[in-house]
Amino acid sequence: MERCKDYLVEEPELRRGNWRREGRALLLEIGCGKGSFTCALAAEEADADLVAIEKVPDAMILAMERASASGLRNVCFLDFDAARLPEIFEAGEVDRIYINFCDPWPKSRDAKFRLTAPSFLRRYAYLLPPGGVIQFKTDNLPLFDWSVNQFLEEGWDLIEITRDRHADGQKGILTDYENRFLQEQVPIKYLCAVKTAGTKDLAAGEPPRLRDAALSDARARQEGVR
Repeated sequence: MERCKDYLVEEPELRRGNWRREGRALLLEIGCGKGSFTCALAAEEADADLVAIEKVPDAMILAMERASASGLRNVCFLDFDAARLPEIFEAGEVDRIYINFCDPWPKSRDAKFRLTAPSFLRRYAYLLPPGGVIQFKTDNLPLFDWSVNQFLEEGWDLIEITRDRHADGQKGILTDYENRFLQEQVPIKYLCAVKTAGTKDLAAGEPPRLRDAALSDARARQEGVR
C-alpha cells in the first residue's frame, strides 16, 4: 500500500465536483477487483481519467500495483461503498460507468444489494449527464435478465443487449473472470444503457420495494475478489 499510495484517494469527498480535468472524460469502474480491466481501460482511454472503486483491500492493492507497474497516470482508486457515490460525485460529473461480474446476491431478501437494483441505478443516473452510459457484464443469466428488466423499468435506453457477447469473436477489454469464463465456454452477457430524459434518478424518490426477486438458479460465488 505504501508503494502505491499515490494511486489511492483517501478522502474522496473533498474532490466532489472537482474530479474532471478540462477536456477529459471521467470514467468510473465499480468493483475493479485485481485491476486487469482497469489498467487496460486506462491505457486504452489515455485521454480520459478513470476512478476505480473496490471494497476488498487485498484486491485493490494488486490493482494499484498493476497501475504503478504500467506507469499509468490517469487512474486512481477508492476504498468506497457504491451506495454512497453521490457523496463524492456531483450530478452529471461522470461520463461512463462500468460494472463487471458483480455479486448476484441470489436471494430475494438480498436483491437490494445487487449493483443493478433500482436504488443503485438511480444513483448512477444522478452521476451521469443525459447521454451518459453504463456498460454491464456478467456470466450469470438470471442476474442479467433481471437486470435488463430493472434498466427498462427505470427508463434507461438499452442500445445493446447480448447474451453471448463473444459469439463472433472477442470484443472489448476482458476482465480476469471473463478470460476464465471464455476458456470454460461460458457465454458472457452484456448490455449498454444510456441515460435519457425519462431515466429515473434520485429526484424520483425511493424506488419500490423489491419482491419475489430471487434468482433461482443464480450461482452465488464465494470466491472473493473478481
